[in-house]
Amino acid sequence: MNSTFDITRTSRKIASQILQTYTLDQLNKIPEGFNNNIIWNIGHIIVVQQMLTYNLSGLPMMISNAMVEKYKKGTKPEHIVLQSELKEMQTLLLETIDKTEADFITKTFKDFHEYPTSTGFILTSAADAMAFNYFHEGLHIGIMMSIRKFI
Repeated sequence: MNSTFDITRTSRKIASQILQTYTLDQLNKIPEGFNNNIIWNIGHIIVVQQMLTYNLSGLPMMISNAMVEKYKKGTKPEHIVLQSELKEMQTLLLETIDKTEADFITKTFKDFHEYPTSTGFILTSAADAMAFNYFHEGLHIGIMMSIRKFI
């Protein structure tokens, strides 16, 4: 599992650097031809990781229900993210992974509700969820890198 968390931390550091490089207006901008913006992609990767590991394990997530509703699968940007929400995301990017790793070490993840992903991969454990998560985050990092060329 160490490499899974190392890969995820690398993804999150890239996302964090993107947040620090662009203005709030740039992060909120949806370029022509895109359905979302950089900040939505950041919120989405935070939410999906929490839902895949904690929610499917029947455990409390580190994020609010309001955040889930804004950034879960099937959503799109419907509000302008303010500085306070940006700051929260910046914190959650790393804190959620640190806590998840600690919970793996203490074997917190016992139960898991099997989940078929939209790519056809069936998650059967929290370990599967974390492995799938870094694939998912890689997709969204790629989208963010594309968006930044147009902002």
